[in-house]
Amino acid sequence: MYLKHFGLSQTPFSLTPNTGFFFGLSPHVEALQVLQTALQTGEGFIKVTGEVGTGKTLICRKLINELPQGFHCAYLPNPYLTPAELRWAVANELGLKYTSEIDQQQLTGLIQQQLLALSAHGHAIVLVLDEAQALPDESLEALRLFTNLETESRKLLQVVLFGQPELDERLKRQAFRQLRQRITFSYSLRPLTWDETDAYIRYRLAVAGYAGQALFSPKLTRKIAEASRGIPRLINILTHKALMLSFGEGATQVRMAHIKGAIQDTEDASRGSQRWPAYMAIALIACAAAIGALLLSGVNLQQLWGGAA
Repeated sequence: MYLKHFGLSQTPFSLTPNTGFFFGLSPHVEALQVLQTALQTGEGFIKVTGEVGTGKTLICRKLINELPQGFHCAYLPNPYLTPAELRWAVANELGLKYTSEIDQQQLTGLIQQQLLALSAHGHAIVLVLDEAQALPDESLEALRLFTNLETESRKLLQVVLFGQPELDERLKRQAFRQLRQRITFSYSLRPLTWDETDAYIRYRLAVAGYAGQALFSPKLTRKIAEASRGIPRLINILTHKALMLSFGEGATQVRMAHIKGAIQDTEDASRGSQRWPAYMAIALIACAAAIGALLLSGVNLQQLWGGAA
C-alpha cells in the first residue's frame, strides 16, 4: 500500500517483534546487559518486567538469538500451564522422548537426568518464559522446585521470566517469598523518552529503506511520544496510521492532522483535549475498506503492502 509511495522496502512499524528492527535504546540495551550478565553467573531466577507494549518479547527473542555458545534454551511463549503441563512442555523443549503412560514423578526424574546429561556435555540450560504473569500459582511453585536441581558448582536450570507488572505484584505475596529470594537479577523496562521516540521512528524508517526528507518532524514525534506514553507498540500503531492517512491524501510528508487522526483512532492512546476532524475518520475508514476489498479480490497481502505489480 504506502510502501511504494514512500520508497520503503518493508513495513517499518509492524507489531510483530522483529529483531531486525532492534534499536539500541537505553532501556532495551540495559535489559539485555542484565540478562547476559545474570546468565553468566549460573544462578537462580532472572526477571524482566514492563508494561504492555514496552518491548519484552523483542528483548526475549534478541536474547535467545544471541545466547553464547554452550547455552541450551527451552522457550515457552505461552506459560498458562498447570504444573503437569509445564513439566511436559519443559520435557519437550529438552528433546525428551517418553510415552503417554509416564507419571509426573517419572517425568521429573527424566527431566533431571536430561539436565545432568546436558550439563555434563558443557551445556548451560536456560528456561525462558514470556508472559510469565499468566503462570498459575502452582506452576510458579513448580518452577521454583525445578531450580532445586543442581550440581556442586551450579544450578542445572536457570529460569528467565518476562512479564507484566502484575508479576511483580504477585511475587510480593508471602506465599512466594522463597521464589522471590531466588531472583538474583531483575530489570524493569521503562517507556521511551521523547528524544528516544524520535530516534526510534527515524531508525525504523531507515531500516525499512526510507532515504528521503524526514517524514516526521520533531514536533510530530513529540506528539506521538505524548500520545503513546513512550510505549513502543503504541508508537508503531500511531506512526503506521499516520502514514496511511498521509498516503491517502497523496502527501509526501506526515502532518499534525494525520497524527491527531491516528491518535483518535487508537483505543489506548492519550488523546488530551484534541478534536479530530471528521474527514480524517472517513479517510482511515476508506483506507481500511480499500485494503479489505483488494484482499477479497484475491490480491496477495505481501504484494499489497510491498507495492508490487
